[in-house]
Parts: sequence; structure tokens; C-alpha cells
Amino acid sequence: MPFTGGRYGKCDHSVENVIAGQAQGTFVTFYFSNKCPFPIWPAIAANVGHPVIADGGFSLPSGNVKRILVPFSWTGRFWARTGCDFTSNRKSACETGDCDGRLACNGTIGLPPATLVQVSAQADRTKPNFYDVSLVDGYNLPVSVTAKTLEPKCFIGGCSKDIKSICPNELKVLNDVGQAMACKSACLAFDLDQFCCRNSYGSPSKCKPSVYSKIFKDACPSYFSYAFDSPLPLVSCTANEYIVTFCPSKWGVAMST
Repeated sequence: MPFTGGRYGKCDHSVENVIAGQAQGTFVTFYFSNKCPFPIWPAIAANVGHPVIADGGFSLPSGNVKRILVPFSWTGRFWARTGCDFTSNRKSACETGDCDGRLACNGTIGLPPATLVQVSAQADRTKPNFYDVSLVDGYNLPVSVTAKTLEPKCFIGGCSKDIKSICPNELKVLNDVGQAMACKSACLAFDLDQFCCRNSYGSPSKCKPSVYSKIFKDACPSYFSYAFDSPLPLVSCTANEYIVTFCPSKWGVAMST
């Protein structure tokens, strides 16, 4: 099952080595679709012990789609980087989601805040894959996930509002010209146990929704708004092909792919 907080470690394996000699039927296919009116740079980080996928990152121009193969039993996360310039000498090449200034993250974790798609593909093809979209580390773009077969139970919708436009000032991340480019979670912004659901707050009975997580939940009801969000916004689906859409159609409209 995907994690709902924290960041995955670096993985040294390569998916090309896994693919060699294996049939395509041993993989789950993800189509990354960019419907944002600007380019993005999707990134992928595997859980420890799992292979790096697609070098861990790539460019995806507006309107384009890229197909990615994920091995069965793979666990990790996807996110989009924005405002990137890999020709500069800046340590951070991207305004959001940066991974040490690299285009190919190669398993390196991203810098929050960023909207995360968390995936756990099952080794047994008869069992469902699990996935969710999480704002536990904050928000930078709306994302939807659906099976290619468009099964309703396999669908995670987008957001009814762009959180950047309603983000409280204390959570906003601004770029060099003062524009909001992301919104931190309360845990990321304040690093307090009551927001991070840890120590004495490390249980659902103790860690409750905050005024900040409620803003996230109101805008993006299908996402994890904090670590113990309930009912659990985790989807299980037996499909083998999925579409991950950044900035779903009609920007800011929920339940759209």
C-alpha cells in the first residue's frame, strides 16, 4: 500500500535491467498526460529496493503524452515539476518538485511541496493495484488518475479549485516575481506534531483535520488532505493501464480527465 507521508529514498536499480528478458505482460502501463497550458517535467521516485523508472524524470510539453512501464510489485510515487530551467547554474532547476537540479532524477526524491501520485503495483495480476493522490507534502498542480478502461471505481478526480489561489499566506511558496507557485501542507510549513500526526498525535483518534487540511479537502475531495484522512481516499483497481493527467481538462474542474 502506498505511503501517505514522508519521502522515498534513492534507488540504484534500473528498470531497463528488469525489462530485459521479461514479457510486457509483467508490467503495468501508465500514460502521463500534460493538459497544463505550459510544459511540465514529471518525476518518479521508487521505494527502497525498487527500480528507477524512465530515468526518474523527463520533459513533457503541453498537450503531450508519454507511456511508462512499471514492473509488477513496484512501489513509488509520481509528481510534476514546474518552472524548470536545466541550462542555468542554479542548484534548484525547478520552481516546484526539484530533484537536485537534475532533469533525470534517477531515483532522487523531490523537494516539496508537490502533489504526489502514490502507487503500489501488485505482483499477482489477479489482485488489485493501489494508488492515491496526496497533499500530505503540499500542492503544486491538480492531478487525476483513471484506468484506461474508464472504470468509475478506478477514478481519482481533479480539484474544484486551484489551491494556489486560495492558499493561506503562511503556506504559500512564491517565485521570484511574487507569484504563488505551490502551497505547503501545515506539516511541512510548521513541523508540528499535531499537523504531522506523529508522537502523541500519531493515531487517527489523536490527529484530526486542521483548518489547513480542510482547505485542501474542500478543493480536492478525492485526495489525501493529511496523513489520517478518512474515509481513506485510496483506490484499488485490477486494470493494467492507467492515465495520469496533470491539469485535467477544464482547469480546476473536479472529476475531469
